[in-house]
Amino acid sequence: MNIKNVYILDDRAILYVSGQDTKDFLQNLISKDINKVTEKNSCFSSLLSPQGKFLYEFIIIKHKSGYFLDCEKAQADQLFKQLNMYKLRSKVEILDLSNEFVVATFSYTKFLSLENANGIEGFTLKYGEDPVFLDPRKKELGARLIINLEKLYLSLKKLNLNDANIKEYYTFSHRHGIVPKDLNKLQNKLFGIECNYEELNAIDFKKGCYVGQENTARIKLKNKLSKRLFPIKIIKGKLYKDESIFINKIEIGKVLIDSEYPFALIKYLDKNFDEKKNFQTKEASLNIIKPDWINK
Repeated sequence: MNIKNVYILDDRAILYVSGQDTKDFLQNLISKDINKVTEKNSCFSSLLSPQGKFLYEFIIIKHKSGYFLDCEKAQADQLFKQLNMYKLRSKVEILDLSNEFVVATFSYTKFLSLENANGIEGFTLKYGEDPVFLDPRKKELGARLIINLEKLYLSLKKLNLNDANIKEYYTFSHRHGIVPKDLNKLQNKLFGIECNYEELNAIDFKKGCYVGQENTARIKLKNKLSKRLFPIKIIKGKLYKDESIFINKIEIGKVLIDSEYPFALIKYLDKNFDEKKNFQTKEASLNIIKPDWINK
């Protein structure tokens, strides 16, 4: 990322969860330990189905007496309803503040130039009254600022940042193996752990129970993880959602996101998988990109 650029993520939404029972409420639902979310540390997490399948992902930021949930705007309404469904009699209030707050992201290098900044993923400080934090997934994704819309451009001017094309950020995220958008296309199609959530710091295997914990732990402990979500690059042709990917007529994966920033669920341990090879679908030739932070 260019140190002078900032990307206004108008495709993101902000939910705010607060109330007497908020901490216990979230702890019983999400895949990350809510106790690790503090004024100085933000976390990436997910809400899975009871079977451990992907439903929603978000970044959690401590704010005043509650927590911001930074999520994809296309998922915000469903996530809002799902959280309210689980609320029951808990003393919790859930608000959609997307019309008031906006998310902006800028480079890791720029973040380190801020007073008291630290290069640890998730490290959080205040810029005025607003939280700014290093992306808890991968620090290469830079920092995120959650700020009231009315203060946004004045703050960016003070930070000497220039508004840049959001597609640059999407492309950067995709190249680094992070899904930038279209998360709804993944719902119930793969297990949360297959989304690389262990490597992206979204799963805490030492916390207590949460929704989907049983299957997530079983896949981990029994070493059953044989498929992963990888970005794909089209060489030529057109992709279609849910179609199979082949090499030498052997199925190696399935397209899940077929948009401008495509992803597929890949049998990455299969002896026929070789990231240096070209792969095919019915109408396309493509490369599968294995992120360098995947060790196996």
